[in-house]
Amino acid sequence: MNQKNTINGFHHVGNCIRPPSEANAILLQATLGCSHSKCTFCGAYKDKRFAIKERKYLEQDLEFASRYCQHQDRVFIMDGDAFVMPMKNWQWLLEQIQEKLPWVKRVTCYANLKSIKLKTDEEFASLYKMGLKAVFLGLESGHAQVRKDIKKGGTPEELIFHCKRLRRSGIRMVTIVLLGLGQVDLSLEHARETGRALTAIDPEAVSALSLIPLPDTPIGQAFERGDFKIPDALGMIAELRELVRYTELSRGAFRSVHASNYLSIDARFPYDKPAVLESLDQALAGNIKLKPEWMRGL
Repeated sequence: MNQKNTINGFHHVGNCIRPPSEANAILLQATLGCSHSKCTFCGAYKDKRFAIKERKYLEQDLEFASRYCQHQDRVFIMDGDAFVMPMKNWQWLLEQIQEKLPWVKRVTCYANLKSIKLKTDEEFASLYKMGLKAVFLGLESGHAQVRKDIKKGGTPEELIFHCKRLRRSGIRMVTIVLLGLGQVDLSLEHARETGRALTAIDPEAVSALSLIPLPDTPIGQAFERGDFKIPDALGMIAELRELVRYTELSRGAFRSVHASNYLSIDARFPYDKPAVLESLDQALAGNIKLKPEWMRGL
């Protein structure tokens, strides 16, 4: 495995991708790439094959962090699906973080359905006890056909069942959904079924993004050929409204603040839901300006 120190002192290989909320976290790259790496919309991690990094590089990174990152109280474990690591790797890493970075209050990572399914309820509880406090899950869609079309893996029923298992452990869940995956024909159905899945899982936070086709992905190539039809700006807002309408959270954040979105929402459900629906209605009526295309990006 070719390892190269970056200017920040860590052994980071390739692009480092992390959630916006982890901008100030210590970024430890324990895995390379994504264990699934089949999603038709995703262009991340194409520069590397999935692998678990050698322990010696993590030891050096932890030593560096212990010296120079004492004002950062979060750790984000990269890459795209670090949750898939075997328990022996997680146990060693979390123990090392506790020992060498004792000021750290929270450890998080990305997860997917595959990696969640591989672990038992007892392993979830153990990870939480050792310091893994939250995972970021690319749910994308709760619609069976859409999930199949984008090669996400797993049915909505499997998704709901295993996510509820994880949440019972105390590990918090931030779910990411992607508007536009249902194209024009399944736009509202995609939104409704995704809202129903979110309601069943009841995560602590939902982050809605809007699909921007990337040229090096199957969806991007289909879009260029005219074979993939994405809703226009108002269509995306209508889809977002349907998602909001069908999403019930007992107590959670609902956000669409990503740069890809036409309208930013930063709300707490259930309290702010009526106001969010009203804002979306105003946007559909043309009373609220939407973000112009040139300002949207990844």
